[in-house]
Amino acid sequence: MEFLSILDMKENPEKEKPRQVFLLDLNLYQIIDKINLYWGENLSSMYCCLPADPLCEDYRREVYADIRQEALYSILCSLLDQMKERREIFAKKTEVTLELQKQVWHLQEIACYCGAFRRLARELEALPLKSKGMLAFRAYLRNYVESGRFRDMEKRSGQLLEKMAGFRMKLIYENDRITVLAEETEGTYECFLQNCFPGQNRQMRSPFRTDAGLTELEQELIRAFQKRSPDFFWETEDFYKSYQEYAEDTLIRFSSEIRYYLAFYRFQQKMQEKGFSFATPSLDENRELSARGLYDLALACSRGSGTEQIVSNDMYFGSKESFFVLTGPNQGGKTTFARSLGQLVYFTKMGLDVPASAANVHRFSRILTHFSVEESPDTGRGRLKEELTRLAPMMEAKFHTEAPCFVVINELFTTAANYDACIMGRRVLEHFIAAGCRGIYVTHLADLCQAHPQVVSLRALADEQGRRTFRIRRSTAESTAGADQLAEKHKLTYQQLKERLS
Repeated sequence: MEFLSILDMKENPEKEKPRQVFLLDLNLYQIIDKINLYWGENLSSMYCCLPADPLCEDYRREVYADIRQEALYSILCSLLDQMKERREIFAKKTEVTLELQKQVWHLQEIACYCGAFRRLARELEALPLKSKGMLAFRAYLRNYVESGRFRDMEKRSGQLLEKMAGFRMKLIYENDRITVLAEETEGTYECFLQNCFPGQNRQMRSPFRTDAGLTELEQELIRAFQKRSPDFFWETEDFYKSYQEYAEDTLIRFSSEIRYYLAFYRFQQKMQEKGFSFATPSLDENRELSARGLYDLALACSRGSGTEQIVSNDMYFGSKESFFVLTGPNQGGKTTFARSLGQLVYFTKMGLDVPASAANVHRFSRILTHFSVEESPDTGRGRLKEELTRLAPMMEAKFHTEAPCFVVINELFTTAANYDACIMGRRVLEHFIAAGCRGIYVTHLADLCQAHPQVVSLRALADEQGRRTFRIRRSTAESTAGADQLAEKHKLTYQQLKERLS
């Protein structure tokens, strides 16, 4: 298999498209921000674009399974540390103005690059890799480090650095003068400076590796070295010209893209330390779509440590079931549960582990979401018009051609009269069910639970005292869900009114 990318088996046409609405609706940005925080680097763009197709989803899932090997995770983190060192050397190279310094920094940069990928190739050979992506990369890297150009670059850079490390000069301070002699001495230049100038608050370095501003002493040292070893400086200059463009684009791309998996794995470890579960989803289309211990990962990220504040739920779709219609009291966990379903599908499509203790997820071509929004003063449209404007592109037939979509709808048509909202809601459900979609519709309209034979009624439960439990269960909808508690809270029950008016 030819290796192109560790993220996708082919170029993804979706990469340059605007970010999709579901990222905001499902609070995925909150999760991505937490991943960035734990990793220490902004990788948001990598999590905002879904894989190109189901094959790429499987490709990522296999790679992530390999990444979860602690040995591989550690090896790849070491590679990124070396790539960071390479970038720092490159920054030093661009700062200096003396051409000789620039050439030596370039030599150090290439040596760091060669050492990183030589070591990676050697360590990967000892690992039991299984994914197509990592196996293809290992084969590619094996061929690359054995190529003539890489071996020559590696050998020449190593020899030149060894020669430079062997340079020795003797400095004699006498009668307020410093004399530089081409004599053999023991120790290094750095040790000499530390011994001669103790207590300095800066690290002493070789003049070849110092910053842009050279002291007069360092300049004299370089001139002395040039006179003593002209062959070295000629070879260094020739090496600099020969390997101006030395880095393999595929390897640089790999070292960038692999952060996608490593960052999520570190995030997952941090969340598991706090007690939150993750599972590798199975994708068996013959089994029911189901999850155990499903929770809202964004909510978990915002609540800090401990799982006692996060309620998990179980769910399943039978073979002839397509849509949940979820009703219940306000602030009873309905929207949170809907988001957790969307996140389940999102992380499955991204080839990563999901926030649940176990899950079986079917393949979906897209994630479509519609969450209630306020009317826009800029457009002059009312809230209902805003909702219909967002809903129209979701219902386009082109979205459902390859595979069904997963749809999350939250509190649609709340400003319309109940009669009208029921008619429109029924039409929306019928449309998506006819297109083979699955999803969830959160609503206060109990009648929608009877909108279609493939609709399943869910309800947010309360305990015997009427307190919200945030548990979601299959149950018949109640047209007055939560009304008794609200009426009692505001002293508007029949008995309370009767006592007040008597």
